[in-house]
Amino acid sequence: MLDLKLKNPLEILELVPDPEIPVINIVELGIVREAKITSENSCEVIITPTYSACPAMFTIEEDIMKIMKENGWDAKVVTKMFPIWTTDWLTDEAREKLRVYGITPPEKGADEHHIGKPKKCPRCGSMHSKQISRFGSTLCKASYQCLDCLEPFDYFKCH
Repeated sequence: MLDLKLKNPLEILELVPDPEIPVINIVELGIVREAKITSENSCEVIITPTYSACPAMFTIEEDIMKIMKENGWDAKVVTKMFPIWTTDWLTDEAREKLRVYGITPPEKGADEHHIGKPKKCPRCGSMHSKQISRFGSTLCKASYQCLDCLEPFDYFKCH
């Protein structure tokens, strides 16, 4: 168990990876909206799913409860659907981690009309790409292919 003086709830939540994209954590992804201390060893964690049908949310909630308990916190997880999650909540660090992992991150302020348009290849940097499928390895991604290096890649859809 970690020393509570060294770890506040938000710092602990930064240790929870996204189950579908394990190189980023749920805080960087913007799923965690707030982690507030409600008493000496209790807290409330407010989360918002990236998509309303995101199957990973059940795992994320379980992971939150488990890690908080392991670190001496009694946590209550509250899911709020409004305001809806937006890719603008991704931290700059998360965007870079996605790119290095091989997933093209969404542009800030982008909307769904960016789907289908060429995306920058995370491997070679070329903008010469095409959409292969509106749906990628998960609901939140679309499949693209670079027409220069010929590598397929995912694009994290914006909304």
